[in-house]
Amino acid sequence: QVQLRESGGGWVQAGGSLRLACAASEGFWFDHTMAWFRQTPGKEREFVAGLSKNAGVTLYTNSVKGRFTVSRENAKNTVYLEMNNLRPEDTAVYYCAADAYPVIVKVADRYSYWGQGTQVTVSL
Repeated sequence: QVQLRESGGGWVQAGGSLRLACAASEGFWFDHTMAWFRQTPGKEREFVAGLSKNAGVTLYTNSVKGRFTVSRENAKNTVYLEMNNLRPEDTAVYYCAADAYPVIVKVADRYSYWGQGTQVTVSL
């Protein structure tokens, strides 16, 4: 059974930073493309960033470009989302997702595996 374990959410003031982590079993990320999504109450999950399974391609939604970075640490079987210069509009529950696609897919419904979600709250 595939498990994606998220950690790293919390509360931060605007301009601050947080790092989210998404851990999987050994070798999982070599075979799966991943994405980070976020969701606020009453809205659909929004694509934030993605990383191809060979870790060679990254993709970001426009609102986070230059502020967020997605990366992978193979030795720890973990993918990270480094979030800098956070804004109140970044407040959401963040989810990691994965599936065996060769390219990054921006549609949440296309992913089979999901983390449990972690709350990120940014205040003024």
